[in-house]
Amino acid sequence: MKKLHLLMLRSFVGPFFVTFIIVLFILSMQFLWKYVDDLMGKGLSGLTLAQLLTYATASFVPLAIPLAVLLSSIMTMGGLGERSELTPMRSAGLGLFRILMPLTLAAILIAGFSFFFSNNLLPIANLKFQSLLWDVTKKKPAMNLRPGVFYNGIEGFTIRVANKHEDTGILDDVLIYDHRGSFRGDRTVVRAEHGRMKRSVDGNYLVLELQDGRIYDEQSKGRTATGGSMPLLRGRFERDEVRMDLSSLGMKRTDEDLFKDHYKMRTMGQLQVAEDSLMRKYDQKKLDQERYMRNGLFITRDSANATVPGSFTGMGAFQHALDPGQQKNLFDIAINMTRNAASFLDRTLEEREDRRSQIARFRVEWHRKLMLAAACILFFFIGAPLGAIVRKGGMGLPTVFAIVFFLVFHIISYSTEQLVKLGDLQPWPGMWISTLVLLPIGAFLTWKAATDSPLLEADAYARVWDKLRSRFRSRAHPSTL
Repeated sequence: MKKLHLLMLRSFVGPFFVTFIIVLFILSMQFLWKYVDDLMGKGLSGLTLAQLLTYATASFVPLAIPLAVLLSSIMTMGGLGERSELTPMRSAGLGLFRILMPLTLAAILIAGFSFFFSNNLLPIANLKFQSLLWDVTKKKPAMNLRPGVFYNGIEGFTIRVANKHEDTGILDDVLIYDHRGSFRGDRTVVRAEHGRMKRSVDGNYLVLELQDGRIYDEQSKGRTATGGSMPLLRGRFERDEVRMDLSSLGMKRTDEDLFKDHYKMRTMGQLQVAEDSLMRKYDQKKLDQERYMRNGLFITRDSANATVPGSFTGMGAFQHALDPGQQKNLFDIAINMTRNAASFLDRTLEEREDRRSQIARFRVEWHRKLMLAAACILFFFIGAPLGAIVRKGGMGLPTVFAIVFFLVFHIISYSTEQLVKLGDLQPWPGMWISTLVLLPIGAFLTWKAATDSPLLEADAYARVWDKLRSRFRSRAHPSTL
């Protein structure tokens, strides 16, 4: 039996790793397509891009594992059936569950790893990914001077060149506006016939070597006492250097502690603690809002009985005791109080909805870690029996079945997750509906494979059709004695 176990495990491990890498690659390409505009043209180093892609890929691991288990289990059992290796096993008296025992243990171990990764490693990867993605998207584009286009990516300067020689690096007709001072505007203007760019030794400064140019600089901060023109300094130069600080173009790293409160950066224990804290704040806020509303109306105020005069017999008598002007003021006050109360109710409902949605996101993330781990075992008991029934290996028919089941699972899971966030469903069973929908299918396929039922054989359905057709014919033409 040990040799049989090794045979089954070797047949499963290879397709699992191959399909896992392929699925992970496809999901990672989705990330690149989404953020390609934020990454292009910013001069990011290869190390930064590799780190960002690694962290993004890690976030897809819990989703890629169930699909890899489903596809590899279909390929493994389908390949064994296609090579007629399942037949001698069943002839030797081995049942389906006995054959699948080593693969079942492997699926349970994979599910355990999926849960460990989602609960312990994924929050760290998400924290690194979100902080790095924030810094990358906020980074200014890399310096790229285009002829005839003003470039203001360097803080304090605006540059325009008429022509740029790519082979020599010489710039023609260089125009520079210097506005480094506060509220200065473009008081200093430099224009040169030719120029050349180079970086300083430490790479923190851009040095522009200019030739045959003019400089214009306004010296006064305001008009003169006589209301005359503003003083202007003009000069010519044959050669000059302008140093520009490039620190604004660098990527500044944000403190990761700013992202730690997000629900994707927490373990199950931390999610539970955060949820309890949010629920206490939510309940306390509801009490404060209800107390404010009661005190906003006289008849529901806590101290209403103590403030009612002894001669107060009713609203009608009180109103008749007032003159028309006082009655009008009283109505205006009542209308304003009603409007304020209605506005407060609108804000209260909106705030409660936001708080409830925030709590729901923490609950969704808590259930997601368990649901994706359980999906690994569920997909195994869908894929392995299905492979034993179809008896087709490779990447053809198994891939079609795997994609169909995974799409059903993903669509239902995503839809119910949105309903949970909107408050239309509770996290349980909302986050588990996709698993509960596929559970009967897995049980049915396992039962059919265990009984060696020809579920997907065309000849079996043809024989059933022939029996039904012959029975209908016999009823339509009964025999006569």
